[in-house]
Parts: sequence; structure tokens; C-alpha cells
Amino acid sequence: MPVYKASTNLIWITFFAIAMAFVESAVVVYLRELYYPEGFNFPLVLLPGRIALTEFLREIATLIMLLGIGFLAGRNFRQRFAWFIYSFAIWDIFYYVFLKLILDWPSSWLTWDILFLIPVIWTGPVLAPVLVSLTMIILSSIILYFEQRPEQYVIHRPVIFLVILGSVLIIVSFILDFSSFVIRHSSFSAMFQTETASTLMQIYTPVSYNWFILLAGEMSIFSGIILIFFHNRQTISHHA
Repeated sequence: MPVYKASTNLIWITFFAIAMAFVESAVVVYLRELYYPEGFNFPLVLLPGRIALTEFLREIATLIMLLGIGFLAGRNFRQRFAWFIYSFAIWDIFYYVFLKLILDWPSSWLTWDILFLIPVIWTGPVLAPVLVSLTMIILSSIILYFEQRPEQYVIHRPVIFLVILGSVLIIVSFILDFSSFVIRHSSFSAMFQTETASTLMQIYTPVSYNWFILLAGEMSIFSGIILIFFHNRQTISHHA
């Protein structure tokens, strides 16, 4: 079986993710010019129904594009997953790079941003998603590095558990503040009711970000990365 060479995909996938980031940031520039002429801030402006639906669908389309890159670039599930999270991370980091260059925003690493709308609103300081993106680059690099080795390697169940656990904790850290706000003012189910959630968005201002949950999630993923590296390094050494 021919050795898989991740380097053949690296340059073009990186360029693609950076270009996607510019397109994403350009859309945000237009939206802020229309709805936040004085500069983006919380509470959020309620977008007209058609614009809000377009934004929701745009996020889904973005995920499909990034998943498509992973599927096309990889030969198996591990490679596809690695290329997906790598392109996602590059896209996310350069999204903020372009916003800084065009709008001089964010003003600091701790500036709050709305990160995602699916399935509920994600918020957090800009530093948080950037740290997560760097972790995704490290994880994808480790996976793709061992995919280039001629020896077979494995990712054991504990690694998968640690990565999934870490991912869940990170997501919780992003949705916790808004979810707590909604529950205090309405009910848990209101988060998934478009009309109620939209009304609450107009009075929501982020209060606190739980860095402890983010750190726990990051530690879980890094534990998985360490297990991948040391187990497969020993396997490769054994077969050398």
C-alpha cells in the first residue's frame, strides 16, 4: 500500500480555508455595516426573518463545505476527520485575522463574540475559540503525521472517549452563559423555540465565561493527543 502523504494536500487546503475565512469575514463586515453601524456589541440586534434564516443556512453551508474538504482529502475516517478539524481551525483563526485587519476588531483577546447559532447561541471571548483552533491543529497534525507512516497504527477507545469528552466540555463552555440566561428568564425549552430565543437575544449581554470548563475540555483532548503520540511512537519503534 502506498504511503499517505499529507503534505500533498496541506498547501491547497490551507489556502482554501484562508479564502473561506475571508469570505466569512466579508459577510460579517457587510452585516455589521448594516446592523451595527456604531460597532458590534451586545445585546444583539434582531435581524429580519429572511436575513436571520439566511445566516442560519450560511452556517450550515459552511460546515458542509469544511466536511466536504475533509471527505475529499482523506482516504479513511481518521484522515477525513483530521482534515476537517484542520481546515475548520485555519478558517476560524483567519476569520478573526481578517476582521482585525478590516474593522480593527476585536479590540482585545477578551472581547466577546457570538460564535455559532447551531443548535443554540454560542458566545465567548475571542481568545477561547482561537485556543480551541490551535488545539485542533495540533490534534490533526498528530493524526496526519502517523497516517504517513508505513506501519499500521491504531487510535484506541480511551483516546476517542477523551476527545469526545473534551469536545463536549468545550461546547458546554460556549453555550453555558446564554443557556443560563434563557433558563433564568424563561425555560430550558425556550432555547430551541425560535421566537422566544430571538426575543431574549435582544436583552442578552454576556456575563461570564467559564474558563474552567474550557480548560477541562482542553486537558481531556491533550490527554488523548499524548496517548496517540506515545502509543504509536512505541509501535513504530517496535517495527523499525
